[in-house]
Amino acid sequence: MSGFHDHDDVVVLALARGGVPVAFEVASALRLPLDVFVVRKLGLPGHEEFAFGAIASGGRIVLNDDVVRAGRVTHEQLRRVIERETRTLEDRESRYRGVRAPVEIAGTTVILVDDGLATGASMRAAVSALREREPSAVVIAVPVAPESTCRELAESVDEVVCASMPTPFAAVGQSYRAFPQVTDDEVRTLLSTSTTSPPTQLPDEQTLAVVVTRSAVECTDGVPPDAVLDDFVGDARFVLIGESSHGTEEFYESRARITQWLIENKGFKAVAAEADWPDAHRVNRWLHGEGSDGSADEALLGFDRFPAWMWRNTVVRDFLDWLHRYNAGRPEGDERVGFYGLDLYSLHRSMQDVTAYLDTVDREAARRARARYACFDHSTAADGQAYGYAAAFGAGQSCERQVVTQLVDMYAATLDRIRSDGTAAQDELFCARRNAFAVRGAESYYRNMFRSRVTSWNIRDRHMAETLEALAEHLTTRSAVPAKIVVWAHNSHVGDARATEVGADGQLTLGQLVREKYGQRCRILGFSTYQGTVTAADEWGGTPRRMTTLPALPGSIEEVFHRAPMRSFFLSSQSAGAAEAVDSIRLARAIGVVYLPDTERQSHYFHVRVPEQFDAYIHLDQTRALRPLEPLGSWDDSQHPETYPTGL
Repeated sequence: MSGFHDHDDVVVLALARGGVPVAFEVASALRLPLDVFVVRKLGLPGHEEFAFGAIASGGRIVLNDDVVRAGRVTHEQLRRVIERETRTLEDRESRYRGVRAPVEIAGTTVILVDDGLATGASMRAAVSALREREPSAVVIAVPVAPESTCRELAESVDEVVCASMPTPFAAVGQSYRAFPQVTDDEVRTLLSTSTTSPPTQLPDEQTLAVVVTRSAVECTDGVPPDAVLDDFVGDARFVLIGESSHGTEEFYESRARITQWLIENKGFKAVAAEADWPDAHRVNRWLHGEGSDGSADEALLGFDRFPAWMWRNTVVRDFLDWLHRYNAGRPEGDERVGFYGLDLYSLHRSMQDVTAYLDTVDREAARRARARYACFDHSTAADGQAYGYAAAFGAGQSCERQVVTQLVDMYAATLDRIRSDGTAAQDELFCARRNAFAVRGAESYYRNMFRSRVTSWNIRDRHMAETLEALAEHLTTRSAVPAKIVVWAHNSHVGDARATEVGADGQLTLGQLVREKYGQRCRILGFSTYQGTVTAADEWGGTPRRMTTLPALPGSIEEVFHRAPMRSFFLSSQSAGAAEAVDSIRLARAIGVVYLPDTERQSHYFHVRVPEQFDAYIHLDQTRALRPLEPLGSWDDSQHPETYPTGL
């Protein structure tokens, strides 16, 4: 909306009362005059929360004839409701505006602002009333509304600006961090405050950087001092460690060193990664002295599809080598530390592992599983995307019933049906069940990915949260003490979605779900960088290469941190510096496995409140590209990918 800035022929009208605070911010940012436009809903007698129409300034009335008929509203009831709401409307206009005359509307562009829309009845009444005052153009601007309402209103105005369109839409208030009732006094105060004067100068990034420096703790090799880590972790059972790219060496190194410290000093017994269950299970078997792999290099060979470098890289290999030695040095009977996958992309591999397991314990159950999973044979290619496209657009059958039935069958299995006894047998059954769970999650994800971005994202992050919870319960039953788990995933997954712009769209994250369930028993650590290089591809499935990470955008959280004198530091969200410097909405960068520098603002930045998104942050100002185990570009492009280009 910056194109309207400081124009003499543009005014901002706020729908009272809720729209006034939003309109004040819009008018102040654009340096435009602000006035109020009162609209009153006409509620069904006895059910006033249900509107059958609205009345707006100027006496314009809009009725929903269908609701009037369905509610059997009589002419007398209609007259009484309209008279009552007209008196209220005139009284409020007088109280809000006082002796000030309404702004001139004729010949101007009117930006009509509310705090959000549901059915849009009030907004339609406002637009109809405004048209009688002959503006040159009408623009509707709201923070949140259902897509259907925006489309309908777009037919009656010149432009609709809607910042967020959650799917599914429930209520306007759900898109706000706080949604208190706006009072008459607040309305009068805002309307009497100038919106056309130059804005008060906010602290610049350099000043904020000085404030950050007072609270930040310098890191050595990306790791804060032991005492700082100990205070940060406390007695948490879950420590979620992020990364702002899937291809930055320093993020991986710092995360690995912190994880080693957690294992050695805090008793953490598992690493749960943004990786597929079967591939991670192969690594886990090697860490426990099982399987045929003779090294971390070999154990990581299961990660053979794009983006393989996420896990087949030198940092992960070296960490696993260390963990293997650590486990080997534990006393007999001590619980070994494991490595597990949380993700759901392993549709076909997990099906194969389920049937392979059942072949060893119950051949009839294996036969039933193969019959159910044969539903996927109708896909035209050996990847989940082909199945998802066919199921979404009616080109093939849905396999939902079959995978759910198989999952139920797996959970009906008891240890009595397992030929061997002991912990190993329980672990094998648990692994088989998680594979069946991954098949169900993958089927749902692929079936929905062509329908709704938010729905498919939420399916994936709920799956990761449920897998983490199941893993925690399984490990706890083995050791009789609450299991402690480190989670490795992208900032976009471990950060709390409620502190980001995507949360307003209804998007959930693993970090949010873990916080909601475990509260103070979890800690979330985010990462950022200002510039350097990164391992990424130009497109999904493309050849990975070392790419230059552009300097962070002005005003972003990365730029604020860059201005601090320390090149590597830890900042707790509870510190005074964090609260003062970064407790405002700022841009933050997120690079997945695809990096598009030419469209970086649109592709890789989103708005966040850092102190609410993470419990702490590590900033590494200059970073290098992650080194894959194989030379760059050696991946086989002919393989069918089972992943889909969310890139995160």
